[in-house]
Amino acid sequence: MQAFYSILAQHAHDLFMLMLTECSGDPTMYEKYWMMMGERTTVVIPGWHSMSYFSDVKNLCWFLEPEFAKQVFRLHRAVGNAVTEGRHIVVGTGSSQLILAALFALSPKDGSEPMSVVSTAPYYSSYPVMSNHLKSGLYVWAGDARSFNKEGPYIELVTSPNNPDGFVRHSMVNRTGGILVHDLAYYWPQYTPISSPADHDLTLFTVSKATGHAGTRIGWALVKDAEVAKKMVKFIELNTIGVSRDSQLRAAKILEVMTNTTEIGSSDSGESFFEISYHLMAERWRLLQAAVNNGSMFSLPDFAPGFCHFLQQETHPQPAFAWLKCEDDAVEDCESFLRGHKILTRGGRSFGVSPKYVRISMLDRDINFSLFLKRLSIIQS
Repeated sequence: MQAFYSILAQHAHDLFMLMLTECSGDPTMYEKYWMMMGERTTVVIPGWHSMSYFSDVKNLCWFLEPEFAKQVFRLHRAVGNAVTEGRHIVVGTGSSQLILAALFALSPKDGSEPMSVVSTAPYYSSYPVMSNHLKSGLYVWAGDARSFNKEGPYIELVTSPNNPDGFVRHSMVNRTGGILVHDLAYYWPQYTPISSPADHDLTLFTVSKATGHAGTRIGWALVKDAEVAKKMVKFIELNTIGVSRDSQLRAAKILEVMTNTTEIGSSDSGESFFEISYHLMAERWRLLQAAVNNGSMFSLPDFAPGFCHFLQQETHPQPAFAWLKCEDDAVEDCESFLRGHKILTRGGRSFGVSPKYVRISMLDRDINFSLFLKRLSIIQS
């Protein structure tokens, strides 16, 4: 009887974990790497440290920790994925707060109507909710950038590589008068070839997708225009009176160690974060493609390879999410279908497209990813 209850408890745990995490993008895959790094990322903060609201009163972003800014610039130089010269760093509580800060900063305060906010479908599922949740008079969600034809100014959110489908994206509105916000949360070598440094007016990054430390809740914006940066800082000041200094110090240490493994003979030591993460993602995508190709029930996008200047080789995109399509004509709602097989996903409707598609995280712990592959293979058999 005890063995029966033990098996039942394990089954319930497995089901709970998969149902909880497979659609959320919680990047717990990276835990093993940071455990391997041991005490190198440990930060000890004395009780008297970081008590003030202010980090650097001379900086435009007065709550930005200088050490965090230093490590952000250092990391981008090492990876080569963003131009940092002539940019102001605005730190936020994750990139979610920075998206709202950007919308606030870029929308006219005296406009006759709210500024239209668009993105190309399939778009990040939080964009519509974030744009409309507070019912702001400054901006409003206006849908798919491809079909947007309203006259007047607009803000286009360009996510590249895209969440959920992983493709490289560019502006899609076919006219002038727009302001672009580039969300580059996934523009790192483990997910996509680094073709050139991103050179945009306003670019967003987040620690959660770069390193896996989602719980630290730190993101940053590289902003060319000082006035836009000031307005973003004002939004964050009104919203949360700055950003946790403790979290910034932890994030700074993590970025420092990550960059160190890139700069000091990491290929010899076998500790390079990006090389290890790249190979881990490549293996996961190999296993998923094998499971999908074992039948005709599902399909995945085809990605063209590109030369990665960071890894100095041709690589294939291997996104943080799998954009899975149910090819069976009898299945209209892939999310509901997979839920019936104990796989929780996020369906296409959330991203502005057909319910035949679902988004599935590729960043879960090994045990849950293996369980997901097992259940997907059972459906195919």
